[in-house]
Amino acid sequence: MTYREPIDWYFLRMSLLVAERGTCARRKAGCVLVNEKKHIIGTGYNGNPAGQIHCIDQPCKGALSKTGTDLELCEAIHAEQNALLQCKNVYEIKKVYCTVSPCIHCVKLILNTSAQHIYFSEEYIHQEAKKLWMKTQGLSWTYIDKSILESKLKLN
Repeated sequence: MTYREPIDWYFLRMSLLVAERGTCARRKAGCVLVNEKKHIIGTGYNGNPAGQIHCIDQPCKGALSKTGTDLELCEAIHAEQNALLQCKNVYEIKKVYCTVSPCIHCVKLILNTSAQHIYFSEEYIHQEAKKLWMKTQGLSWTYIDKSILESKLKLN
């Protein structure tokens, strides 16, 4: 019998691919939004607003700051925000796949959609977002180790 990758791994690996387009010098992040039928309805990566110089070309004031600090100096729009902007109907979102667990601001936005599950392969340093997400009954917050996903890429 042929191995078939679990669907959540598939979409999470896809978020890693989307992240490769990121233009933030501090971190590349990706997000994939999926509906109930397991169709992609939005993708996003982090970077400066359209029409502005990319941070990887000309670093912003927050580019050299440690993760989770000097957020007001970073000019990037988050991957989740860009994915939501692409989505025609946020009430179709069932699952959110991110390279990094969403920040508090992105969780607030995602809470105003129909999303029920967030999957990610790296935990963001701040935990307030998880606490806010888990306040709503029936929602899930799932970490899947990035090394598992990357090892699957090498095997195939």
